[in-house]
Amino acid sequence: MTETRQLTLPITGMTCANCVATVERNLKKLDGVQSAVVNLSSERATVDFEPSKLGLTEVIARVNRAGYGIATGEADLIIKRLSDNNDATRLEKALLKLEGVLEAQVAFTTEKARVKYVPTIITQAELRRAVASAGFEAMELGGEAEDAEAKAREHEIEEQRHLLVVGLFFTIPLFLLSMGKDFGLLPDFVYSGNTMGGMRSAQPWFNWVMLGFALPVQFYVGWQYYVGAFKALRNRSANMDVLIVMGSSAAFFYSLPVTFGLLAGQVYYETAAVIITLIKLGKFLEARAKGRTSDAIKKMMGLRAKTARVIRDRVEIEVPVDDVRVGDIVIVKPGEKIAVDGVVIEGRSTIDESMLTGESLPIEKNPGDPVIGATLNKLGMLKYEATKVGKETALAQIVKLVEDAQGSKAPIQKIADQASAVFVPIVIAIAALTFAVWYFYGPALPVTSTVDNFTRALIFMVAVLVIACPCAMGLATPTAIMVGTGKAAEMGILFRNSEALERAGRVKIVVLDKTGTITKGQPAVTDVVVIGKWKQDELLRLAASVEKGSEHPLGEAIWAEATTRELKLVEPAGFKAEAGYGVQAEVEARSVIVGNARMFEGRGIQLGQLAPEVARLQSEAKTAMLVAVDDQAVGIIAVADTIKERVKRSGR
Repeated sequence: MTETRQLTLPITGMTCANCVATVERNLKKLDGVQSAVVNLSSERATVDFEPSKLGLTEVIARVNRAGYGIATGEADLIIKRLSDNNDATRLEKALLKLEGVLEAQVAFTTEKARVKYVPTIITQAELRRAVASAGFEAMELGGEAEDAEAKAREHEIEEQRHLLVVGLFFTIPLFLLSMGKDFGLLPDFVYSGNTMGGMRSAQPWFNWVMLGFALPVQFYVGWQYYVGAFKALRNRSANMDVLIVMGSSAAFFYSLPVTFGLLAGQVYYETAAVIITLIKLGKFLEARAKGRTSDAIKKMMGLRAKTARVIRDRVEIEVPVDDVRVGDIVIVKPGEKIAVDGVVIEGRSTIDESMLTGESLPIEKNPGDPVIGATLNKLGMLKYEATKVGKETALAQIVKLVEDAQGSKAPIQKIADQASAVFVPIVIAIAALTFAVWYFYGPALPVTSTVDNFTRALIFMVAVLVIACPCAMGLATPTAIMVGTGKAAEMGILFRNSEALERAGRVKIVVLDKTGTITKGQPAVTDVVVIGKWKQDELLRLAASVEKGSEHPLGEAIWAEATTRELKLVEPAGFKAEAGYGVQAEVEARSVIVGNARMFEGRGIQLGQLAPEVARLQSEAKTAMLVAVDDQAVGIIAVADTIKERVKRSGR
């Protein structure tokens, strides 16, 4: 009897009965399809087919070929208990085998899985169960994705810190006791009076003391390695946990018969404990590095506004920024952040976009101009229509770019992945060969030796396993990529992918298209030019007094310079601001104008001998603010974005 299966697929793009007939007709053309029924109202297609002849991929491809689509869902999951990149690859393969899963990407460095699936075939609960059956733990990223991820990361760091502290608490005294015994530094009651190879042997009870210190390290601190090794072997693969367990267990379980008096020799409990504790130290440092790296992303997401003021049903209400919808009319007042991306429909203002563009000077915004979420509105009130929300905003796309770069593979990592796939079996084979060579063919031991051939061969075998435990190829490469891209993002440098990060090491010349890359991102006074009897401080004092009533960044720069010079400012009278031109006010019964050349030209004020100075300052990429007193041009205050102190200068 032929086996049949039924699929229910959500179809997108259908608008009429003709669409329904088109989809049904195309599905029925597939070899193996027994029936296809499409419902326009529910936008679902129910397909009965023979799985031996047809699969989900072919069905979806046929729907797409007919000009329609399949609605899919995306699940972002935090994955715990990933030991190395082999685990990530194994989980990725397990997810792709699930019916209804179209794409699956698992990144070991970010401990995330992104799964694209058909929601009518498989649910997120089933995805999490599949992750659990593969030996891992999944946590869903919902609306509070950043908080969930942050809490998971903090929990991981705290867990690793706790285990490390416990390991150090028992391992340090165990190590000191072992070294003290070997060098005869312990009290006499510890020793039995017998000697082995010139060394005093300890009382039988001393081995039990060492066992007491070693047990918590082996089976509490190191328990997750046993669990990880078991799950890896159950799935017919081997990871770093297998090496750690083999190395520490060989030393621990060899010492047990010696402790019980069944075998003569020394115990090596301190070796097993030191192995686990040192590996735990590495795990803690790795978790902390990942946590610090994710802070850069959290800080970027923290730049966005928390709430937005929108107009709905002709009423102005305040809603969480996640509730803003495309098409909403959003109001932003001076000093507030732009909630989401959009287009200005009413009002004029200047917006500080330096956090995204690197431009130090605010950008003027008029009706029809675009605005970017998380940027700062400086002057006037704006009304704008939301065009991109949620994951579609520019800031969210930048965060996604950083996350994708952290999870991407550099070309060099392809070699590391190939080597890592066979790394553990090769290491185990080398360790076994080492044991055999030293046990059967090793040089003869002196009569006074405290070890036998078996013990010596075991020690060398454990050394091979322990040295290979960190697996630099499988762990260091992706971790370095994650930390590198995260640190770069924290400093304002974004990498599109890991290949760009790798190629950056060969860069000789960098061309910058934004001054904010090497400048402070805040305008400051660089030059004060005066003519006639005027003094620089007096000119600056008058201009700064006028600018006390201005919120423009250039005016703020003039006011800040006067404050730095401790000049005595006065309150202006009759302050007037002309957008795009400058400001005017009465200061100490004198009319003072601070503005650009267009403002002076419009008022018929001649620049005279200041004209060449204006040209010179502009050629140096400085903004020349002209100052007139009683309609006479008397000086220039130049403002520019200054170079950061840490930027190296060539001297040319």
